[in-house]
Amino acid sequence: QVQLVESGGGLVQAGGSLRVSCVVSGSIGSIKDMAWYRQAPGKERESVATITRGTSTNYADFVKGRFNISMDNAENTVYLQMNSLKPEDTAVYYCYANTWRDMIYWGKGTLVTVSP
Repeated sequence: QVQLVESGGGLVQAGGSLRVSCVVSGSIGSIKDMAWYRQAPGKERESVATITRGTSTNYADFVKGRFNISMDNAENTVYLQMNSLKPEDTAVYYCYANTWRDMIYWGKGTLVTVSP
């Protein structure tokens, strides 16, 4: 079992920055990769950024150059640094983990609101 707890969401003005965090606990050694997803009102959940345990990263085109995903293995925490935020980045941001046995876990999400 893996538990994921997000934090750090909030209200920020367009052009501003915010960092959301995901604390990981449980069977950490079973995790193959992690990611941040988001879901805006009335829209489907979409992938934002992924990171493997080898620190390889991948980003959705709409956040490339603005967002950065990182992992602090000592703190068992995955971060998403979001810069140059836009109103269209408003969404609930979810932490995701996939294990070597292809078990998928989700956090409960943290709301990010970007005002114009």
